[in-house]
Amino acid sequence: MNALVETYGQEVTENANEKLTIDSFTLMCVIGKGSYAEVILARKKDTGKIYALKILKKKKIEQRNQKDHVRTERNILTEMHHPFLIQMAFAFQNEKKLYFALEYCPGGELFNLLQKKRRFAEETARFYVTQMVLALEHLHKYDIIYRDLKPENVLIDIDGYIRLTDFGLSKTGIQGNKGAYSVCGTPEYLAPEILFQRGHGKAVDWWTLGAILFEMLSGLPPFYSNNREEMFQKIKYYALKYPPYISPNAKSLLDGLFQKEPSKRLGSGSTGAGEIKAHPWFHGVDWDQILKKDIKAPYIPVIKTDVDVSNFDPEFTEAPIGSVGSITDINGDESYTGWSYCGNDLEVAGMDRPSTMEIE
Repeated sequence: MNALVETYGQEVTENANEKLTIDSFTLMCVIGKGSYAEVILARKKDTGKIYALKILKKKKIEQRNQKDHVRTERNILTEMHHPFLIQMAFAFQNEKKLYFALEYCPGGELFNLLQKKRRFAEETARFYVTQMVLALEHLHKYDIIYRDLKPENVLIDIDGYIRLTDFGLSKTGIQGNKGAYSVCGTPEYLAPEILFQRGHGKAVDWWTLGAILFEMLSGLPPFYSNNREEMFQKIKYYALKYPPYISPNAKSLLDGLFQKEPSKRLGSGSTGAGEIKAHPWFHGVDWDQILKKDIKAPYIPVIKTDVDVSNFDPEFTEAPIGSVGSITDINGDESYTGWSYCGNDLEVAGMDRPSTMEIE
């Protein structure tokens, strides 16, 4: 993975990157909030380029014992480069906060689009799922599991294509269906093996792919219940019931992705994502064209200016920008040595939602 850093950007020392501070940016409005992070639309003063600036509070990270997860997220952002994964231009810090300058995706979250449409036609869902498959396939190639695929973590770019964002729950060095043991993720999308706490691996991402597909087609996550324990029982033991309008091929794909036993789940075979790509529901998909973004998206966001935030939730955009430090505290905490990064000067948002949980 380290070779990828040489191609797309370079890691820099804290001293070399000392001039890049929060005062290098004009902060415009909030576009995302989480339990210990805030995402702000920001313009870099010297270039005029727009970024989604993800700001994480060190104190809260340490209180929640999330330091390793934040470091993992930073490393994935510097080393993973793919058309459907959010890209990072810069990382820097001050005494109290960590910063990621990410691509800004003005189409907002897939979550918001799904809320407006209620559910998608299968052709529309297929367009988005193909990109998710390719993004997860890339992560799995480098033994990374994502673990938090959900509509809130799928962003839409100016052309209507997607980016997966928020790698705070991702885990590296996972080669099969074991190796990770934390109970983490968003409750509605947890795979059975996570709930059983017997170890999990790459197959959890294929379960969550099924969950997001089901939600796009039906309007609700699978096995959904207002009672969390009841929902967990359904995830572990119950067969899923399908609405009558879901096609036989879609049901067949979902049945494969919702196999309770990870080793039997579609995508867990020797060809990995190849098993999923070969499923009849994807018949006729030109995967290379999707990768090259040669197919017109079914939904292209209306963007009036480079700082248009109309596709983001007003709950965020109307919120006041928090205190984010100043140029007077540029020296980073020693415990985050090697944090800074300077990659490509990008142009296109990382998002946290407090519903994600981590239980060690």
